[in-house]
Amino acid sequence: MGPAAFRTLCTDCGLSRSSEPSRCGQACQFIKPDYPALEAKVHGRSRDPARADEIHFGPFKRMVRASLAAPREGAQWTGITTRIAERLLETGTVDAVLTMAPDPEDRWRPVPVIVTKPEGMAFCRGMRMGYAPLLGLLEPARGRGYKRLAVIGIPCQVYALRAIEDELGLERLYVIGTPCSDNTTTERFHQFLALLAEDPDTITYLEFRADYHVELRFTDGRTKEIPFLQLPISKLPRDFFPLTCRTCVDYTNVLADITVGYMGGQGEQWLLVRNARGEELVELLGSEIRTAAPGSAGKRQGAVKGFLANVERAAGGLPLRRMPEWLRPIVGWLMPRIGPRGLEFARARVEMKAVETIVHLRREMPRKMRNMVPAHVWALVKPYGLEPTETGNPPGPEKADVQTGG
Repeated sequence: MGPAAFRTLCTDCGLSRSSEPSRCGQACQFIKPDYPALEAKVHGRSRDPARADEIHFGPFKRMVRASLAAPREGAQWTGITTRIAERLLETGTVDAVLTMAPDPEDRWRPVPVIVTKPEGMAFCRGMRMGYAPLLGLLEPARGRGYKRLAVIGIPCQVYALRAIEDELGLERLYVIGTPCSDNTTTERFHQFLALLAEDPDTITYLEFRADYHVELRFTDGRTKEIPFLQLPISKLPRDFFPLTCRTCVDYTNVLADITVGYMGGQGEQWLLVRNARGEELVELLGSEIRTAAPGSAGKRQGAVKGFLANVERAAGGLPLRRMPEWLRPIVGWLMPRIGPRGLEFARARVEMKAVETIVHLRREMPRKMRNMVPAHVWALVKPYGLEPTETGNPPGPEKADVQTGG
């Protein structure tokens, strides 16, 4: 795998490290994404505005809350993602799985790996924070003669993978996607951990939960729950989250065969089964998986409007409006009870990401808005007063600037 080519907007998905780095020009979601075309290619159709929630979450056959009947030790939730990959290898459905494992020197640093044995997936459980060139493994995998692959990836990796899928010459490809929006470097993530605990090196687990709390686990068995409102976000540097992640338009990984996340799970995982291959992946688990219909409660509009106001202030260099300390415990107690929950929480987060994309891109790279912001994102932000302008219109026929993506 070669070094990464320089791009001004890049999450180092690995494509620029391949033998054909010029493919970034047509494959990068930060240049000129064409979600309708790729959705139709992958799922047989693009998202349908007439179907409930497809504008928010992309095409899907069904959505469920889910958990493994026997949770896996060390898993981020119960281990659905890694168990699916194990089953693909156990049944001989694929030759290899491309995914992330922890760096031996740093449990939080992701390292791309090719896994060919089911037991190898146990080392890949859990969340990592940072950038890693997953797609750089495609050429080595093909070089070893692997023709049937599974890839576990985040949205920017999956978009590029789908854009070049036809060139790979694979007999079969399964894509297991996880939602993602706010990545950062591993070094910056360590700074965040240091703000959350006096002994950050002993933190083994971190998860943003749909009940408005962050959960931490420690090497000695302790756990700690921090309400979102108590997080030290104001102490983070302004560039803690890079512009790529602040302008990501695919929180729910719409080009995966199945998306495995948490936002609509209400304490369990949330599965979006998007096509027939996604159904195959769920069927591999058989009776190991328990499913139920997702719930929905509360109203998202107030939360999204408040988020928009803060993003506009932050983008303009103004300090965030801070809630009085005496009020934080009260609001923190109320949010899990009256705030958006279940699917309404997921809708709120997707709308917040859409709002964030428009505000930051309009301020920092307005010329890219015409090509980089899909039409469905404009539909999501319209209720909050954000409309296209002369420098930021829905996607048009202009040529993409291939020098500013990756």
